[in-house]
Amino acid sequence: MTALTLQLRASFAFVERNFNLIKRYWAWEMVWLIYSTAESLSVSFIGLGMGAISGNGAAAPQVNTGYLVLYLLIGTLVWRFLSMIFYWITDLINIERWEGTIEYTLMAPVRRLTHMAGQTVFAVVYSLFFTGIILTVTTLVFKIDLSRANIPGGVAMILSGSISFIGIGIMASSLPLLFPERGAQMTNVFIALLMLVSGVYYPVSVLPGFLRQLAVYSPATYVLEGVRLAMLENVPTHELWGFMRPVLLIGVFLVPAGLWVFAQAERYAKRTGKLHRNG
Repeated sequence: MTALTLQLRASFAFVERNFNLIKRYWAWEMVWLIYSTAESLSVSFIGLGMGAISGNGAAAPQVNTGYLVLYLLIGTLVWRFLSMIFYWITDLINIERWEGTIEYTLMAPVRRLTHMAGQTVFAVVYSLFFTGIILTVTTLVFKIDLSRANIPGGVAMILSGSISFIGIGIMASSLPLLFPERGAQMTNVFIALLMLVSGVYYPVSVLPGFLRQLAVYSPATYVLEGVRLAMLENVPTHELWGFMRPVLLIGVFLVPAGLWVFAQAERYAKRTGKLHRNG
């Protein structure tokens, strides 16, 4: 058996472990799915609400509620997908602590790249499945016609963006190693700042100048703009390359950087005895 085959089997073992966790805690997954679906519907209903509260006078602005619903829905679903990838990767240490296996996993003769590969493959597949369910429900509720949307282009766009979020997630997952008591909560800072500057629920152009400058460095900004063009304007996939290229470049930088940061945090945690089971 070749070394590559052994590494692939080891990565699949982590995918299988996470799948078994989902089966064990299926009730929690159902609760989270219902909550996420309700939240997505609530945000999308804002589009219909804008038409109802915009006023009835002759000077009242005309709101294209159908377009606004789709705009908000796409932002919600794309952000749900990207943030789920982020949280599954940053929960890597928490999962090991919950299961009482953190010492065994991090001290095992398994390459950290192999470990992270299994975690990220599961995160992407699970997030796609989870987001697909929410999309199906919201499409039925709002009777959305996606026949003219460039769905393959939109999927290609969010998959391109997932690479960057994998890198950010790996980097942020070092916090639970460095701060066992509150490190998991500290990872929320990353996702909150990205949501603020990326234009999830509004165009980036409405942000103050200094936040617009920060938006340039957020991969989610390009993903959201690209997916909206594909789904709302039916822009061909090859014309989305201008949005895919920045997120791929950011991902190429962030994934190795994240692995390096995590390796330093892991080395420090081992040296200082922070690999205990209860944070």
